[in-house]
Amino acid sequence: MLQAARSPKEHPVFTVNGAPLIADISGVVLEPETQTLLVADLHFEKGSAFAARGQLLPPYDTRETLRRLSSAIMRLEAKRVFALGDSFHDLGADGRMHDSDASTLATLVSSVEDWLWIEGNHDPEPPARFGGRTAAQATLGPLTLRHEPVEGPAPGEVAGHLHPCARISVRGRGLRRRCFATDGSRLVLPAFGAFTGGLNVCDPAWRGVFATRPTAWMLGDGGVFPISGPRLRGD
Repeated sequence: MLQAARSPKEHPVFTVNGAPLIADISGVVLEPETQTLLVADLHFEKGSAFAARGQLLPPYDTRETLRRLSSAIMRLEAKRVFALGDSFHDLGADGRMHDSDASTLATLVSSVEDWLWIEGNHDPEPPARFGGRTAAQATLGPLTLRHEPVEGPAPGEVAGHLHPCARISVRGRGLRRRCFATDGSRLVLPAFGAFTGGLNVCDPAWRGVFATRPTAWMLGDGGVFPISGPRLRGD
C-alpha cells in the first residue's frame, strides 16, 4: 500500500508558478486565496455513451461523480468551481442524463458563487441549462487554465485531458494510482470522472509537456503522496 512509503497527509500544498495549491485526495486542487476548486475530466454520462454502442456498464457513473464532487466542494469550502474541460463525455450527454442527476448538477452549480465550464475536446459546447459560464480558457492569478496542455514550456498552465496516472514499486509489487503531475512550473490534474482511466506519466506522450519526468502526487490510501520522477515506473 502507498501508506507504507510515506505517512498519510490528506491536504499537502504544492506550488505551481508561484501559486500555492491545496491537493485533495479526491483529485481536485483548491486555490486558497480565492477558494477556487479546480477539477478536470468529469466525463458525465460516459457509461450511457458506452451503453449506446452496446458495451453495457453500470449506469451510475454520473451520480457517483456528482457525489464525490459535492463532497469535495463541501470539505474544501470552495466558493468557486472551475471545471477544466471534458465535463460531459460528448455533446449528447445532456440528453441522456437522468432527471435526478440533472437536478443535482444544477443545484451544485448554483451552490457556489461562480462556476466556470472550460471547453474540452469532448464538450466544445457545454450545455447551458445547468448554469455557470463557459470559456475556452481562463486565468487565475499566475495560472492559465485550459483543457489540453500545450506543447513546450507553459509556466502557470493547469490543464487536464491526459488523465495522469503513476506506477511505483512498493515491497516488490507494482502500485498504480491516479496522480497530479507537476514540475513546479505547470500542472496536469487527474481525471475525476468515475469511469475515467489514466495515462502513465512515463508514457512518451508526456514528453511534449514536461522536459523531465515530473513529480507525481499520487492519490493513495488516506492521503496524497509525492513521488519523485526517478521512482516512477512504466506500465
